[in-house]
Amino acid sequence: MSYLQAIILGIVQGLTEFLPVSSSGHLVIVQELMGVKELGATFELLVHLGTLCSVLIYFRKRILAIALSPLKKDAVKERWTILYLFIATLPAVVAALLFKDQIEEAFDSPLVACSMLIVTGFLLLLPKWIPHKEGQLKSRSALAMGCGQALALMPGISRSGTTIISGRLSGVQASQAAEFSFLMAIPAILGAAVFKLKDISEMARQEGNLGPFLTGAVVSFFFGLAAVYIVLASIRRGKFQHFSYYCIAVGIGGLLFFTFRAS
Repeated sequence: MSYLQAIILGIVQGLTEFLPVSSSGHLVIVQELMGVKELGATFELLVHLGTLCSVLIYFRKRILAIALSPLKKDAVKERWTILYLFIATLPAVVAALLFKDQIEEAFDSPLVACSMLIVTGFLLLLPKWIPHKEGQLKSRSALAMGCGQALALMPGISRSGTTIISGRLSGVQASQAAEFSFLMAIPAILGAAVFKLKDISEMARQEGNLGPFLTGAVVSFFFGLAAVYIVLASIRRGKFQHFSYYCIAVGIGGLLFFTFRAS
């Protein structure tokens, strides 16, 4: 992998990991266009860790409060958050174990990624079409957001998009749903890293020059941090659903392009 390819893929991963446009879908499409068939487990881990660091930096005070909550009697809200994160993480773990082969197979098809981007676009419009109340995060809404995260294991389905929309439809305030969605990314990314440890150790021994890999990780961190600001600003301004039009347009355009190219 060249440095230019690493930078481009780092930008794509960083921006799209938290924007509701599906990082996995964009990576599948960009890989196909660039002729990079296999990123490798090492590169995937590093760019994901880069975006994870952006969440840790932005929400550092909140994360520290949650981490210290078992030691503080008055940190009731933070202890509930730990329980909610556990509940929200379970569906993706179960789905990954049950459908591992089918999910991996889907990552080989840009047509699947484009189709799922269209699905993401319509999912982002649901709060506009379906009446819903706004309240506080509860166990039920945490489970709903977890199911949204499990669905996002498919390339083209946005993790941030489905979790935030699932939270809103289950009665969570938009800003709280967004914050919890970002917190959900922490165990999700760490869990994926543990899941790939065997592949990562093998790839690390094979790679001679890790420069492009580390470059991609640094780039994904900075663009991931920018994406966090963009998402939170779009929610405050009531513009979150505007990302739906982008997903639908890219999905349709991609379907047409890859279909005609294959014919």
